[in-house]
Formats: sequence, C-alpha cells, structure tokens
Amino acid sequence: MNIYVLVKQVPATDKVKIDETTGTMKREEVEAVINPLDLYAIETSLQIKEMCSDKVDITAISMGPPKAEEVLKEAISMGCDRGILLSDRAFAGADTWATSYTIATLIKKMEPFSLIITGERATDGETGQVGPSLAGQLDLPIVTYTSRIVEVDRDYIILERETEEGTEMVRMKLPGVISVTKAIGEPRLPTLKGKIRARDTKIEIFDLERLGLVKEEVGLSGSLTRVVKVFYPKISRAGKKIRVKSPEEGAIAIMEFLQERGIL
Repeated sequence: MNIYVLVKQVPATDKVKIDETTGTMKREEVEAVINPLDLYAIETSLQIKEMCSDKVDITAISMGPPKAEEVLKEAISMGCDRGILLSDRAFAGADTWATSYTIATLIKKMEPFSLIITGERATDGETGQVGPSLAGQLDLPIVTYTSRIVEVDRDYIILERETEEGTEMVRMKLPGVISVTKAIGEPRLPTLKGKIRARDTKIEIFDLERLGLVKEEVGLSGSLTRVVKVFYPKISRAGKKIRVKSPEEGAIAIMEFLQERGIL
C-alpha cells in the first residue's frame, strides 16, 4: 500500500506579511514552520501503517521554495519513508486550484497509491480546499473531517468523521482522499533514529519541466482566483470620560449619552 501525505511549510502565524501589490504572501522574509494541522495527517498515515499487515510506504509531498525541504525532513523524522518537493519559481502565488492541479500532475506520474491524506486546512490560507480539489481532479472519493480510522483493507477503509450533528461512520472504496482533524490523535514526536534517517534521506525535487507543465497552467498565472485589494483595518476607539460624584449623576449622564445617539 502506498500512502501520500500532503504537508506544507507556512509562515509563523504571528509573522505573516502580505504583498499589497500582488495580494500574495511574502514567504521568503518570514520564519517558516510545518503547517501544524499537517502533523495530524502524518500521524494518521503512521496509524494506518501500524494497522496494516501488508507493507505500507508513506511519501510526504510538499510544494514550495527550496527551504520547504525542511518540512519533508521533519515528516521523515516522524516516520514517513521519503519526501518529494514541487519547487519552481513558476509555482509561486498559486491559489488552491493551481496548487491541487500541480500536485495532481505529480501524482499521476507516480506509482499506484491507495490513499492521499491531508490536514484539515493550512493556517496561512484557512480554506481547506486543496484536498477536495485534488480529489476532484483525480476523480477520487473523499471523506473530510476524519476523526478516527476504524479499519483498513486493500480495497476499502472504514473511518469516522465529525459533523455538525455528531459522528458518521463511512466506508470508502480505495483509492481515495481523506482530510483529518485533531481528534485523530496527538502527533508523535520525531525519534533520534528518525532524525538520523531524515538527515541522510535525499528529497526528490520536481520542477516545471520535469512535470511537463507550462508556466500558464501553474502558479499565479494558472490561478482561477485573484486578490483584488489588500488593506489593513484601522482600529480606532474614541471615548468620552465623564466624572460624576454619585450613582445618580452617573445614571443621568448615561441616559443623556444614549439619547444623544438616538438609542433612547
């Protein structure tokens, strides 16, 4: 069984900067970390590996600049078997459609697989659309908000998913795509053995030419959505201080204040 896990390098949430001209995030100038919710996707793949009697190979896939190799190394140190990085300047500025299209192109070139696992969403975009879009482009079934893996077989997977009404149990035919929530289980820590293996593992890199794509299909050029305007909200608080000598004066002052504004 081959499992592909999507991981993303995102800016530290308190250091996000936006290019007001293009409407895209400035990723080169800020500290980057692995998307916290993708750690649960890695954990899910390792749980499935432990549940299966057959051999399971886990490949972590990411798209980003060369430094995104760091998140793939982290995934390998946690237990993934190898990492693949989609990296090319032409991929920059991609929306969820262009991102999933690029990843789908890669997956079509790879070995047959049973499952693609994603986190619930990325903290830099908060859309949660790449998993469903990828499933659509690959014509695969998808189960979102997965909270527990119940059973895994060569041909199907049984799992629980969270809904607004409670919990559903779903049987999905493989191959397929799932996105997982934090309820799946606390991500395990990297081991010393895993860190050594990650250090020695070479990350395979695919660029535009190797994927057989053209610039107009990917990145900002291939994106179906555009950020029209970026602005920072102005927070202003105007107040009026009233000094009173008694509760009665305070009540009168409040009444007058509300009457001035037409509330009373």
